[in-house]
Amino acid sequence: MKIIFLGTGGTYPSKERNVASVAVQVGRDVVMFDCGEGTQRQLMHSSVSFMRMKAIMVTHLHADHFLGIPGLVQSMSLNGREEPLKIFGPRGTSETVKNMLSLGYFRSQFDVLPEDLAPGETVEFDTFNVEASAASHTVPALIYALEEHPRPGKFDLGKATELGVPPGPLFRSLQEGNTVRTDGGVVAPSQVIGEERRGRKVVYTGDTRPCESVRTLATDADVLIHDCTFGSDHSSTASEFGHSTAEQAAETAKAANVRRLVLIHFSPRYDDLTSLETEARSVFPNTTAARDLEILDVPYRDRSDKKDGSGD
Repeated sequence: MKIIFLGTGGTYPSKERNVASVAVQVGRDVVMFDCGEGTQRQLMHSSVSFMRMKAIMVTHLHADHFLGIPGLVQSMSLNGREEPLKIFGPRGTSETVKNMLSLGYFRSQFDVLPEDLAPGETVEFDTFNVEASAASHTVPALIYALEEHPRPGKFDLGKATELGVPPGPLFRSLQEGNTVRTDGGVVAPSQVIGEERRGRKVVYTGDTRPCESVRTLATDADVLIHDCTFGSDHSSTASEFGHSTAEQAAETAKAANVRRLVLIHFSPRYDDLTSLETEARSVFPNTTAARDLEILDVPYRDRSDKKDGSGD
């Protein structure tokens, strides 16, 4: 699993960063969270193929989070895309997308399927799902958790050999969940395969004030990508306009017991993000501020040497 930060700014593009868009690649599938203006050009500078995109998950209908959709759809169409593209978002998303794509001389060669989501609804994909919950913003807004389906437990080679299972096809049959018969008797998968292992979990907030729904959805996440529009010296402005400070994002990460916090959606007033990182790390040490076009690998927990996001 890889997270590609296509745009990390808020409000409008700056010299340092484009507006909000994050792609998560799971195997060959890509899901995009928000699609601010200029996202299609950011994709061209990244390793992500927009032809593999399965869906766009819009957090809310402020311009810096969705205005890139028409241009991206047009580029997909001109490059021969045939697979339908699903677009999800809060109340009003379906109508907004349909209206945008009906403007001017615009002809898509593939189906664009917009759909409104309500908090608590889940979208299923082949190897993962995306759950929506409510944000606390100035307009209807959602947060999203992308979570992989659980993986089978580890196969215990030593135990299988001890039970008389010969290497070869019977090993594979056990791993596929079948009971096998050997010269010594019957062996069930539960005798040689460990407990099911959880998949990776990434949570993306879009724009939000600190709220319980974010803490709940982000519980035990591998990565929390959280709104950090301002530092604490602008906390009243952050609250007024439905955003979070670096300190508040870190407090949410700590309360939710996530492994890693990534700050995003920075006000154009910040050329240098050091002060925001420092503020957040004083509460939650494993924090980074995202930069445009950075790539973050998300390892499985059982392949890491330590729990690397504690803050404890």
